[in-house]
Formats: sequence, C-alpha cells, structure tokens
Amino acid sequence: MTRSIARPTIFGTGLVALDLVIGVDSEAPVHSWTGGTCGNVLSIMAYLGWDAYPIARMNGDPASERVRVDMARWGVKLDYTDCAPTGHTPIIIQQIRRARDGSPTHRFLWTCPHCGQRLPSYRPVTQHSVERISPALQGASVYFLDRVSRAALTLAAEASRAGAVVVFEPSGKSDEKLFDEALQIAHVVKYSDQRLAEADGTMAGTRPTLLEIQTLGSHGLRYRHCLSGKPSEWHILPALPAPALVDTCGSGDWCTAGLLTRAASRGLEGLRGCGEGELVDALRFGQALAAWNCGFEGARGGMYALEKHEFHRQIDAIASGKPVLRVVERPQISEASVACPACPSIAS
Repeated sequence: MTRSIARPTIFGTGLVALDLVIGVDSEAPVHSWTGGTCGNVLSIMAYLGWDAYPIARMNGDPASERVRVDMARWGVKLDYTDCAPTGHTPIIIQQIRRARDGSPTHRFLWTCPHCGQRLPSYRPVTQHSVERISPALQGASVYFLDRVSRAALTLAAEASRAGAVVVFEPSGKSDEKLFDEALQIAHVVKYSDQRLAEADGTMAGTRPTLLEIQTLGSHGLRYRHCLSGKPSEWHILPALPAPALVDTCGSGDWCTAGLLTRAASRGLEGLRGCGEGELVDALRFGQALAAWNCGFEGARGGMYALEKHEFHRQIDAIASGKPVLRVVERPQISEASVACPACPSIAS
C-alpha cells in the first residue's frame, strides 16, 4: 500500500455496489457506476483529493471489475477490495422517473428485470481480513462504515485507537447489539429521518459521539454536537437551493464527503478542535455539494459530466448564493455492459 504525501486518508467498509442507472429517457444507455453509500462516499473523497481505501470482497466477476475500473478512474485505492472469502459484487438498479408534478423520483430494484432472480446483495467483510488491514489504519484520518459486522467494528475500534474519526452512517437497525456497539465507537453518527427516526443514546454516558446529524431531505438537516464537552441543543440548517432538480439520489453521500473534507482531514484531534463556526462551514460545504448533485442523474453523475474546474466553479457559486450557469457537459465515456450473474448470457 502506498499513500500520497500530505493527503488525508479514509478507509471504509459497507455497501460497495454496482449501480445500473436507468434515466428518464428510456432510450438512453444504462449507466454502470460504482454505488452504495460506502462506494459513493469513498469515490467522492478520492475526487476531492483524499486517499480512499474501500474494504470489500470482490471476486473478479463482471460487476466487480466494472466497479474497480470506475473507482480507479477517480483515484480510489484498490488494495483491500479482494478480501477473502470473496463473493459477487452487489448490483442495484436505480430507475429515475418523473412524478405528475414533474419532480424527479427514483426507486431501487433488487431483482433482475430479465430473469427475475434476486441480484447479488451485500456481504460483510469477515474477521479473516482484520489482521491484514489493521496495520494500514495507522495515520488514517477517517474510518467510515454504513453496515455493522464484527469485522467492521473491530477495524473501527482499531482506527479510533490510531486517532481516526469513526463515522457511522446506518440505514437501519439490522442487528440491535452490533448497532449499539457501533454507537459506542463512532465519533460522527449521520442518518436520514426517512430511514431511522433516531439513533437512541448517541451521546449518553461516556459514548464518544462528537457530532450527530439527521438529514431532512429537502428541508436540510439538523445537528447537535458535544465539542464543548456536553451535548448541545439541536440546530437546523436549511437546505441550499439546487440549481437544477434532476435526481436527488446520492446527495446525502455528497453531504457526508463535504463535511469530512472540511472537518476531519486532521483526524480525531482536528475534529475535536473545531469551533461552532468551523463545524457550520463544513456542514454548509456538504450541503452545497448535495445541492449541486441534484442536477445530475445517478448518485455521482456530475463527476462524469463536468470537468473538475467547472465543478469547483459551480460549488463556489452555490455556496455564495450566486446563479449557476450550466455549461455543455462533456461526452460520456463508453461503459462496459454488465448484467445479472444469473442470466443465461452471463452464467453460461
């Protein structure tokens, strides 16, 4: 494993999947991009200048190879994407539609529309991977997890001892015991009000939670923190206006990445040293990224559509409340075709 000089590092376990994005135009090609909360956050962090190391169990099937090619395009480090025992990479189909009022909606499909078989789903890394990965966590700024498992929590605890900010972004409570254990390790807990009403006990007793964030969709987010030594009241940050509303998928992942970029590059020590103003600045940067992302199809569609300098120009405009002038998007790179492993054309 090689790390770039003076670049913060993030490790992540959780959902790293292949997204098959079907846009509003049913005649347009289906995009195949890295997806899943963990996959998106780490890809965005690499795009924003971090060394990003996803921890996954890719076995070399067509979906995993497509994910590897896509992540490598953005500079994601692939050292720990083949943890044993390997398995099929999860595949998620996202369909984007328009509601009667013209607003975008999306839904996720978990079965193949061609053969009807259930698509490969998430399988957590195992304790078998811990010994191999633990030494690499020294010097990491952030450890991210969106799914709980014994191995993920072991690695999170090791990263915390090494001075990293542990970020837990649950989508639900699949295992109450492991969920509670994750709350006893995490410094940042972020969740959507649409998926989790509340994360009970984040700041209770001696738990290390420094920041709790609940996202509220189009209404923005609310947060509370313990940076001063005791829990603050809840504070609300209204959402920043989106320059265009094409698809909201993935905006929460952009918000997470923006927050971490501004508040966690120096690890736990840096986060603890944040003042209220610095924290709000980091959250607002995340919200600017989330608003910008709404202008493109897919969880990270804008990364493929715009040159980097144009991305920065548009983010600066959103953050300062200025109009965002759309530019001609760059041509899309041809993507490899990926199908369900159970389909006859793939399985034969």
